[in-house]
Amino acid sequence: MPGIRLSLAIPYKQRLGNLRLVLEALAEQTLDSSEFEVVVGAMEYSPEYTALCRDFQDRLNIVSVLTSRDFEIPRARNLAMRQALGEVIVQIDADTLLPPDALRNLYDRHFSFGQDICVVGQVVGYGNNDRDVGEVRALPYAHYRDALARAGDLATDPKDPRFRAEHVIPWAFAWTGLIALRADTVRRHGLFFDETFRGWGVDDLEWGYRISASGTPIVLRGDVYGLHLPHPRDMRANQRTESANYRRFLDKWPGPDVELAHAVGDVEANRIYLDFLRELRGAGGGAGRSLGVARGTADGTDVLVVGAVLDQEGRLVDPALAELFDGHGPQVRPLVGLALPYEDKSVAECRVLPPVLGLSPRYRDAVRTEVDRVAKSVVLPAEQRR
Repeated sequence: MPGIRLSLAIPYKQRLGNLRLVLEALAEQTLDSSEFEVVVGAMEYSPEYTALCRDFQDRLNIVSVLTSRDFEIPRARNLAMRQALGEVIVQIDADTLLPPDALRNLYDRHFSFGQDICVVGQVVGYGNNDRDVGEVRALPYAHYRDALARAGDLATDPKDPRFRAEHVIPWAFAWTGLIALRADTVRRHGLFFDETFRGWGVDDLEWGYRISASGTPIVLRGDVYGLHLPHPRDMRANQRTESANYRRFLDKWPGPDVELAHAVGDVEANRIYLDFLRELRGAGGGAGRSLGVARGTADGTDVLVVGAVLDQEGRLVDPALAELFDGHGPQVRPLVGLALPYEDKSVAECRVLPPVLGLSPRYRDAVRTEVDRVAKSVVLPAEQRR
């Protein structure tokens, strides 16, 4: 008798209709129900939820971790992951509906030979954060099952925008709608979600960043896919928390990849990343040089310098620049200024140095917009003031 191959970790709160559809799809899997478990991190004490689980007690192995704490997706995912007994942990959402052969295919093709990878699957219907979604009318399970069946050969004709784009920045497409990696990899590297991220967005990208940093390959597999079920969405509320979470991500892991994805979005960042690196090297003066920012006090004033040239170890090349600051010198970060991990108008003065002028207008203009956001006063190079 095989052990538990897969543990499906699902964060949940007050989305009963969607979860029922997800469980219906899991109950139809060609993988025997003894070979996988459904672990729900449920952030509510709800008789309706437990009644739903009871409806599937003869068809699915459902493990629930319940808490009444405020709903935060990273916390709910961690609750589920810490209880998982499977060889592979599959993160899915409470609105990701899988076709009948999804779990059998995922395990047999991508994990059965001991592969230590992180598999990203397609989620058809992603990308609706560009508009509000009001009340959603629940449709029968058969409607969504048939929609997946009609989607065609998704492996060769992908519908998820990530699968039609270049994949250069490994972590940038690690969205948690459908993603899997070995439980041993999670535990060995401490790959749990950072629970300091609040609200919608970016917590999964930061998790993906650490997966990549652990040396675990993140691979897109078009033959692994599910359907994103419709649900209410407040676009502006999501964008507010996404922006704050990206600043937290950038503060935690500053670098050109995170900065570019924050500034232009993950799909576009993958497309232009290599050209962006070439521009940085050129603006910094050649191989081994790049641009950074330095922040500290100068004559008692909070000053941010943008466009400082850094060496290969991320140190300031110009010693006179370090001497500008009081005390022990500034905090130096490998950031260009397209996106900065600072709140609006939180810097007293920003000084933009001439190397920024070596960037193409797209990046130069983005730096100007961002420094205007974070600084109360901006001092530009003389060439730009003319």
